[in-house]
Amino acid sequence: MSIQENLKTIEATIPAHVTLVAVSKTKPVEDLQEAYAAGMRDFGENKIQEMCDKYEVLPKDIRWHMIGHVQTNKVKYMAPFVHLIHGVDSLKLLKEIHKQAEKNNRVIDVLLQQFIADEETKFGLDQEEIQQIMQEEVQHLPNVRVVGLMGMATFTEDENQIREEFRSLKSNFDSLKNNFENLTILSMGMSGDYQIAIEEGSTMVRIGSSIFGHRNYSI
Repeated sequence: MSIQENLKTIEATIPAHVTLVAVSKTKPVEDLQEAYAAGMRDFGENKIQEMCDKYEVLPKDIRWHMIGHVQTNKVKYMAPFVHLIHGVDSLKLLKEIHKQAEKNNRVIDVLLQQFIADEETKFGLDQEEIQQIMQEEVQHLPNVRVVGLMGMATFTEDENQIREEFRSLKSNFDSLKNNFENLTILSMGMSGDYQIAIEEGSTMVRIGSSIFGHRNYSI
């Protein structure tokens, strides 16, 4: 199936209130152009340099999502144009994004990444750290806007475990939302588990291989 057909198939399974981010990391510009022609405007990359290179040559109405682990020393390269940074996993990173956003006269939207998986390789803040950042730090950082939370479930066949992890994230999101009206995005769910994530309250899913195929292209 073509990228366009894959997109149509996936979009048919996603409710209107859920944003689909096409994970285009490692994919050539031609693949992104095909998805763009099919109506896709939200693209997710996990390497800042690759995202910057694609930004230079692709249409400027694309909304670029930084979905990978972010090194603070590279924030400056994407600060002029990034639409949403998904994986803010430390206060240090949040402050650097604020600093670079200020230099570019922008307010950059971010998601705080909560650690919900039973895997040491995943990044993220715990519930208490997120609470502390929201209550004590964000008011001093006017050039970043925390618009939601993001989390990645354990890579497992155990659907019950995945559901429990998503539920813990949704529960924290709901409790924070009562006090912080900017929180509108709950980003959870990827190609393998996005339907479970939507059932558990996700408003944004990140899907790559089901759209572009599994093969990694060399760029």
